[in-house]
Amino acid sequence: MSKKIDGFSRMTKSEKIDWITNTHFSNVDKAKRQLESYWNSDFKLQTRHDEFIENSLSNFYLPLGVAPNFLINGTFYTLPMVTEESSVVAAAANSAKFWSTRGGFKTKILDTLKVGQIHFLFEGNPKDLLNFFNRRKSDLMKSTSNITKNMRERGGGIMNLSLVNKGEKLPYYYQLHLDIKTGDAMGANFINSCLEHLAKTLVKFAKEDHLFKDQENPIDVLMSILSNYVPQCVVQAQVSCAVNKLYPEINDKYGYRFAKRIIQAVEIAKCEPYRAVTHNKGIMNGVDALIIATGNDFRAVEAGVHAYAARSGKYSSLSDAYIKDDKFIMELSLPLAVGTIGGLTQIHPMVSWCLELIGKPSAEKLMEIIAVAGLAQNFAALQSLVTEGIQKGHMKMHLLNILNQFNADEVQKKAAISYFKNNRVSVKSVEKFLQKNKL
Repeated sequence: MSKKIDGFSRMTKSEKIDWITNTHFSNVDKAKRQLESYWNSDFKLQTRHDEFIENSLSNFYLPLGVAPNFLINGTFYTLPMVTEESSVVAAAANSAKFWSTRGGFKTKILDTLKVGQIHFLFEGNPKDLLNFFNRRKSDLMKSTSNITKNMRERGGGIMNLSLVNKGEKLPYYYQLHLDIKTGDAMGANFINSCLEHLAKTLVKFAKEDHLFKDQENPIDVLMSILSNYVPQCVVQAQVSCAVNKLYPEINDKYGYRFAKRIIQAVEIAKCEPYRAVTHNKGIMNGVDALIIATGNDFRAVEAGVHAYAARSGKYSSLSDAYIKDDKFIMELSLPLAVGTIGGLTQIHPMVSWCLELIGKPSAEKLMEIIAVAGLAQNFAALQSLVTEGIQKGHMKMHLLNILNQFNADEVQKKAAISYFKNNRVSVKSVEKFLQKNKL
């Protein structure tokens, strides 16, 4: 059977499944049963999930876990986390517990400006274009009034519009750069609607302007699209504690030694890109888990965050750590364009559940919670790395995955968990244990 097909999108769900399983699988019935086993028993709910994307066949589950005891600005939170990686939730919870007795997490919103751009070519005199823009800027802004009315009433809308000459990087290339506030919405659709309207208006105004009367199409708009790089939509999270209070149960000297090792680890991530990537990936373990749980776009956030990490021209650590006035301080700044209304927030039942768990936050509050999750993960990772090493804790958490890989029963799992409390976990060691202990 040919693996090329026309009209696939017009098929019913059942027809798509029939073609997929018959064409690509040796055991057709097994492949069908696998898809069907992940369907929701509630037909209406399944239909809702099917309509999230095109060509939906089934659901792909990721575990939803929770990390309690997060003290954020004086209030305790339990954070929902969606991830497939072992030890992420445990690390977050351990970090939360550690800092809950040392002042907790403090956060601050630095700004909430998002970005949209109209990219266009102009081959005329740059001074003429600037003259034209300065004269018509207010008219361009006014032209969006119907689109931005509701957003402006909520304190948002287009905050600034500027002309940017990028001709040094690419001949004849210009931008209209928009700074936008979108309130509690992530705002992608709103921003793109504003941009597309502005682009048409820009072209219309240019055709009518006396400066360009000899040019049929003076402005050639290539595209109008939001940017996922939002360096002015930034939140900061911080923890701090007297160095001698870090590990009072051990001694003051250990606290200082621990703090200095954490600081040194961060400094390495600042100067060494190979380390910085993994360092920041650990931060994103916490960030992405919250982003997914709250129905936001983790790909957009990832792209923007990593661009922010390279804003100096060199990829570096997103976090910082230092000692000031005998206090250990660790902080994290992240650009986060997220929303708590629109998108999946109202239509995905589990997203609604997760948002209610954290108090139905505003977009700004959600930014703060997400940044805290990132900082907690970063601290937990460095705490492990500079003491016992990351692999010990990770493999302990991975033990159940390995046991499931070998189809261990509950009795075998219990015995293995007890044994590996004091023994090294690896796939080979677990396999040998199960062979020796065929219960």
